[in-house]
Amino acid sequence: MINQKAVALKYKKEQQNAPKVIAKGSGEIAKKILQKAQEFNIPIFENEALVNSLMDVDLDKEIPPLLYQAAAEVFVWLLKSEQNSQISKKQR
Repeated sequence: MINQKAVALKYKKEQQNAPKVIAKGSGEIAKKILQKAQEFNIPIFENEALVNSLMDVDLDKEIPPLLYQAAAEVFVWLLKSEQNSQISKKQR
């Protein structure tokens, strides 16, 4: 059985220099993080290598510069997902 991992990031560009790790865990904790994301309709981005790297970042700490590009790609994907969701809601 694969040990599931999850990391949640938060980024407020007017208050932070980089995204912060606000939750992380494996096994049951990962399941709870994913359940919370689903409860609030937060899209889930899957990237095993990125999650493994983010697991090394302490909670409530900004991600290191080495991960900026990867995190930026996640936020671009998230923005596109939100835009697509809004378009589909308007078409109903």
